[in-house]
Amino acid sequence: MVYHIPWIYVPVRSALAIWHQLTKSEIPELAKASVLMRDRSRVETTIQAMHRAGPDALQVISDFDMTLSRFAYNGTRCPTTHNILDNDLLINDACKKRIRELLNIYYPIEIDAACTVEEKLPHMVEWWTSVHELLIQQKIRKDLLALAVEQSSAMLREGYRVFFDHLQQQQVPLLIFSAGVGDILEEGELQAFKGPLIHTFNKREGALLHAAHFRKLRERPNVLLLGDSLGDLTMADGLAHTQHTLTVGFLNDQVGERRESYINSYDIVLVKDETMDVPNAILNYIAPAPAK
Repeated sequence: MVYHIPWIYVPVRSALAIWHQLTKSEIPELAKASVLMRDRSRVETTIQAMHRAGPDALQVISDFDMTLSRFAYNGTRCPTTHNILDNDLLINDACKKRIRELLNIYYPIEIDAACTVEEKLPHMVEWWTSVHELLIQQKIRKDLLALAVEQSSAMLREGYRVFFDHLQQQQVPLLIFSAGVGDILEEGELQAFKGPLIHTFNKREGALLHAAHFRKLRERPNVLLLGDSLGDLTMADGLAHTQHTLTVGFLNDQVGERRESYINSYDIVLVKDETMDVPNAILNYIAPAPAK
């Protein structure tokens, strides 16, 4: 016996169009001009699966510099956590000059789409080891470090408070990986940097160091991962029992050169978007706030 079910005869293209329209109505932010996706159907399928599982199955893993913090504001580049140290209160002119020289040498290598991660690794180690040695020589005081942060133009992305508040309300854990500054202060002065060197392309090692943290969250098999470099994609490598992972990458700089590699690597790419609009919309759909 043959049963005639009307929707079976809807052409595949039409069914996909309906599916896309549903997603656009549920998460209209995904239709922004700054949003790029290589496989929209996979993104939508993943988001729907994470939505069905709900907030109790979700955890968020994020980079900090240029991901949670802004890359630029009103056309002016914002400082990273390391850049905040470029302050007369903390370091002398000779140190600042040398740090900028190192930036000009190594940053082009970091963002060079023609170089593999393996080719970049030794250069990143050289860069951050050199910078850390320079900073240690300056004997930075803790009280002045706090003042330098207060005086800096560093800022979080627009919508950050909504993001953090929503995570707290829904009790969704957030793990932040950063290649920023972690210091050991003895008698108020910087003496060394704690832990192994973490840079843009070795966050997998950092993830594995947090394996115990991930084991505690094995009941949360769905991951929303936010980053701004290809190296950030390894931040979830310590997870052993993932079901669904959605990766969102902020493409802040060198868009023409890096566009293709980001689209091929991240599920969702946000081009020169200084807001948390898309992550907030995704989070609100996956873990909707309870009705008041």
